[in-house]
Amino acid sequence: MTAAERPRSRAAELVLPLGSLALLALMAGLVGSVAGKTFGYDFEAYIGAAHRLMSGERLYDPSVSVAGGFAIYLYPPPVALAVTPLLLLPDPVARVVWFVAMAACLPIGAMLLPVRRDVRWLIVILGAMDWPFLYSIKLGQVGPLLFLLFAAAWRWRDRPGPLAAVIAIGTLVKVQPALLVPWAAVTRRLPAAALAVAGVAAVAAVATLATGFSAWGDYASLLGRVSSAVATPHNCSLGAVLYQAGLPDSAAGAVQTLSTLVVGAAVLAAWRFAGPEPSLMVTVVASQLLTPLLWDHYAVILLLPTAWLLERGRYWAIAFPLLGWISLFDANAWLPAASVPVLMFGCLAAILWEGIAVGSHSSSLAEALA
Repeated sequence: MTAAERPRSRAAELVLPLGSLALLALMAGLVGSVAGKTFGYDFEAYIGAAHRLMSGERLYDPSVSVAGGFAIYLYPPPVALAVTPLLLLPDPVARVVWFVAMAACLPIGAMLLPVRRDVRWLIVILGAMDWPFLYSIKLGQVGPLLFLLFAAAWRWRDRPGPLAAVIAIGTLVKVQPALLVPWAAVTRRLPAAALAVAGVAAVAAVATLATGFSAWGDYASLLGRVSSAVATPHNCSLGAVLYQAGLPDSAAGAVQTLSTLVVGAAVLAAWRFAGPEPSLMVTVVASQLLTPLLWDHYAVILLLPTAWLLERGRYWAIAFPLLGWISLFDANAWLPAASVPVLMFGCLAAILWEGIAVGSHSSSLAEALA
């Protein structure tokens, strides 16, 4: 390459990252500007819990019986403690800071992905056009943070300390990432699994000094009251969608139980027959599907397996994030809501198929070389 060509080459290399970040800034700005009263809707739950913590009040409202309402705090006690520094800021400023932080989780997480450079930036582009991601940052949901943590777990899957740290942080933010603990144990990452459990226990103990033991009992009681997988309004679990479509409660509940068993079987199959990477992808998606409350913005997690599939040349995988817009058409209608479990189960099946195929190919190659 000549000296004259080098600047042009460097400029060409900047086109993709700058274009991706510009698109993200544009889409995030558009969503934030038209959000109205829903801007930071879920952030109000976090900051409200922090206010109650500092005021010596109960973190969890004992009168709450249904999830999805305004400012209902459904997260582990340490989250309220972690959010308290934002109390130093005026509420409008704190909301914007949180919005920017959640939006920044997309490019930071994408840069952590152990895939090619072009795939990383493609994930930023897809995320910027992904309704579940945009909806998450509009509400102030922690889904983008979980994407970043899952991306870090993928990158550091063979480093016990960092892997344990991200599993512990994810579990303390939301319970679902705890499913990575048995994944780590089954894939012979026992030090990481043990360190993650120890880390969660240590942080929980420290947080208890501020929240009190009663907060954990209130949290468990609240989850028991609001975890109806069928009757919760706006829930996108398979049973809830069928219930909204007119299926009787008992039949919808049976379908939900069956779907849980199917997801569990997929996880066990991945742990047994797929390699560490595809089994991690299956575990990540399953961590969302196994929860009784499946909100549409949970599908932001599909960006992670999309990256894995794209790295393997499966370019049809871009459909998973792009089709997330279907759920926007009518949030109260069952048919758009059905797109969420359909996309997530479809992605789960695609990863499992690819993962088992990779495992079979690796086994055949090893036998041939033996």
